[in-house]
Amino acid sequence: MVGPEIRYATNDDEQELLALMRQYYAEDGYVFHENRANRAVRQLLADRSLGRLWVISAEGKIVGYVVLTLGFSLEYLGLDAFLDELYVTPDWRGKGLGMRAVRLVEDTCRALEVNALHLEVERDKAEAHRLYERAGFERHNGYLMTKWLIPADPNA
Repeated sequence: MVGPEIRYATNDDEQELLALMRQYYAEDGYVFHENRANRAVRQLLADRSLGRLWVISAEGKIVGYVVLTLGFSLEYLGLDAFLDELYVTPDWRGKGLGMRAVRLVEDTCRALEVNALHLEVERDKAEAHRLYERAGFERHNGYLMTKWLIPADPNA
């Protein structure tokens, strides 16, 4: 039996990725817009200047995914990035896959000469906080603030 692996996602992974995204968003209480999510996945897969998308597979099925998105910041003196999403199905958590995914993202950032890697984590996700703190992420006094620029109605 082959152990868990992390590999770049392909277009063939779209439906499984969307199913995992739906599951992740439901766990966190987010609204999931299937069509918009599908477009975003396709866009990220087609344009590596936007970032990277990997799937985590084990026992012949996809059990998670991780997303890196790229940006630029004067504050961070050039390229910066977000560990945008990291999701591992509940039955595969606690097996080191999350840390492997974080390390892969960090290594990719170093190779791309990214200066700073950010992430957002829900305040009540203690397990995720522990993972990211073990990986060296630090809390800071700033708050992530968001203003949606697209209509709330996914059919609009």
